[in-house]
Order: sequence, then structure tokens, then C-alpha cells
Amino acid sequence: MAWRNIWRNRRRTLITLFSIAFGFMLAVVMTGIGDYSYSEMIDHSARLGGGHVIVQHSTYLDAPSLKKTVHAEPELIEDIRAHPRVRAAVPRVTGGVMLATSINNVGAGVLGIDPSIEDETTLGLVDSITAGEMFTSPDDEGIILGRTLADNLGVDLGKKVVYTVTDKSGEIASGLARVSGIIETGATEIDAGICLLPIGPFRELLGYDPDEATQIAVFLDDHRGAKDLAAELDATFGERLGPVSTTLPWYEAQPDLAGFVSMKVNGTIIMELIVTVLIAAGIFNTLFVSVMERMRELGILAAIGFSARQLFSLVLWESLWLGLCGIVAGVLLTAWPYYYLATTGIDVAQMMGGEGQAQVSGVSMSPVIYIELYPPHALFIALAVVIATMVAGLYPAYKAGRVSPVEVIRIV
Repeated sequence: MAWRNIWRNRRRTLITLFSIAFGFMLAVVMTGIGDYSYSEMIDHSARLGGGHVIVQHSTYLDAPSLKKTVHAEPELIEDIRAHPRVRAAVPRVTGGVMLATSINNVGAGVLGIDPSIEDETTLGLVDSITAGEMFTSPDDEGIILGRTLADNLGVDLGKKVVYTVTDKSGEIASGLARVSGIIETGATEIDAGICLLPIGPFRELLGYDPDEATQIAVFLDDHRGAKDLAAELDATFGERLGPVSTTLPWYEAQPDLAGFVSMKVNGTIIMELIVTVLIAAGIFNTLFVSVMERMRELGILAAIGFSARQLFSLVLWESLWLGLCGIVAGVLLTAWPYYYLATTGIDVAQMMGGEGQAQVSGVSMSPVIYIELYPPHALFIALAVVIATMVAGLYPAYKAGRVSPVEVIRIV
């Protein structure tokens, strides 16, 4: 009966279904673009040096220093890699360094790596080497500089650079290396402020033990599992990592990026709530007008034995059918835009002033926007549509349940 009722005025029902479908499409597109963009930002940031989960000294985040280290024995690294959620785990030495040539002195961030266990899936800078090549071993003697950093130092491939750091004992230590590679990402903060060193000689210069590092970077296939993995690693390997270590998910290790993502997600939620309220208002209007038009009919139903509860349920069933049909219409309306955005994307380089990349908290973003909606978010949107339609039908259903047969049957 409820199904037949919603189609008694086809034009009104179709207009209502289109409004639901359009709101559904907006929610899917906005949420899907956000899911893809934030996932790309987080993964790219992880591959710049931190990882999705970071094991480091408990006070390193508050006051970074090359004196604050953790022990990363090869056996421990292998055990972490064996965890079913872990895609990769690598030890690294990160900190600040002063670079000097006969032309200039420049401060920069330094990343000591083992090239034998790193690739583009753990270190995104590997794909950005435009001149020279990556180190051949962890005991290499080269240095890789960002393009702007190399220009500021006045050096190119094969030239010597002196790098100076404060070692583990607090003493000033210096090393000499030849430029073996140039990184060019297009992101100013990276190209002007980062250099790579092979972890072997860098450890030796700092006075580290062979298994000592400032962090262990752990990578996942899905960054959403970072919180649970951090807790599991801490519970499983806490004693082996030592009392001074801490295991952090990416959002605690990079609060600036986490704050930006949270702000944008909350903004999307607010927009979706506004759209949901507008849709619910339209559904309420449709159901309320429908009930008022059928007051005589509802009175007759009450007179022949329908209870107030049955009349109330009848209108709620109409609401439910509108919600379910709206979801189906929304899926049909969204299918092509979603497919286009998922496969082709939208190039917004012109909106960025013609630049190839934008940056957020030092993280580069591709100018091409794609879409990838997480399944839990798709389920949430579908449930929100159904709940909105049901809530919008509560008052019309209440009016239907309160109908007085004696009064409404007189209506002509």
C-alpha cells in the first residue's frame, strides 16, 4: 500500500527522488574526492621520511635531536616486517645538518637511508632524482641534494660538499661527500631544504652503533590502520624497542598535516549536513502534502479498523520507500561522474596558478583530482539518506496516526 501511495502523484515523487539523488551524488563526490586527496597526502608524506607508523625516541617529537635514538636491530626490523599489516619497515637517521661549499653555507634537513631496503614505495624522493643516481650501498660516500639547495650551494654532480652535525656526544663533527644525485620535486620546501646521505658513514660520523637510528619508519597498505598497528607494535615489541622509545601513528607524528586533514574533513561533513537538511525538508514537504491530501482516505481507513499505529507505520513505510528509491536513483545519477573522476580525474593546475603541484604542510599534492570513496563512507551516506527520509516522515506520520474519522470523513 505504501509503495502504491508514493506513485499516486508521479511528478511530485520524481521531483523528490531527483532531489535525493542529486544530494546523494554531491555527498559521494565530495567525500570521495576528500578520501582520495587525503589518502594521497598522507601516503606521500609517509614516503617523504616518516612512515605511517613511526618508532622513535619518546621526546624526539617535542625536541628533535640526533642524540635521541632507538635501537633497530636487524632481527627486530624483520619481526616488524613479518606483521600481517606491515608492508615495509626501514631504519632511518633524520635531523638537521649544515652544508658548506666555497660559495655558501646552507642549513637543511638530512635523511640517512639504507638504499638496499628502500624503494619508491617507502621513499618517494627516489622517483624525483633527475640527475645522477641513488646510492649503490648503505656505505656509499655520496650525497643527494635538492635542486634549489644545490643551486644555493653552487654545486652540481661530482662536486664536494662538507656537512656538519652535532654528534651523539654533543661534539661538532664534519664529513665530506661528493654530490651523486639531484632531487627535483617541484615543491620548494623540499627542493631547497633536504638532502640524503647513506646511513653507514652518517652513523659512523655521529658515533652511532651499527643498529642505531633516530626512527623506524613502518608502512601500511592503508593508512587508516595506523592507530591499531601502532598499539599492536607497542604491545608486541615495546620491551625490545626499549623504555625510551614510543610508537606513533602518522597523525601524532605530523600534527600539522593531521590538523589540515581534520579541518577539511569537518568542512565536508558540515556541507553534507546542510545538503541532508535541505533534502529532508523537501521530503517532509512531499509527505506532509501527501498526508493532508489524503486525510479523508486516512479517516476511512481508521473507520474500518486501521489503528493509529498502523496509519503511522504506513506513512513511515512511504518514507522508507522514498529513501530506498532515492538511493537507487542516486547510484544511477552518480555512476558516470564517479567513473570519470576515478579514471580520468580533473586537472586543476590552472586553478593553482599554472604550477605543477600545491603544498600543504610541506607535502606536495598532484594537480589532478581523482575520486576514491571508502566503503564505510559509502555505507554511511546511504544510511544518512534513509535516516533523513525517515526523520522527515515522522511528523506527517504522526498527523496520519492522529486522524479523527468523524471529522475528516466530512471533508469533501
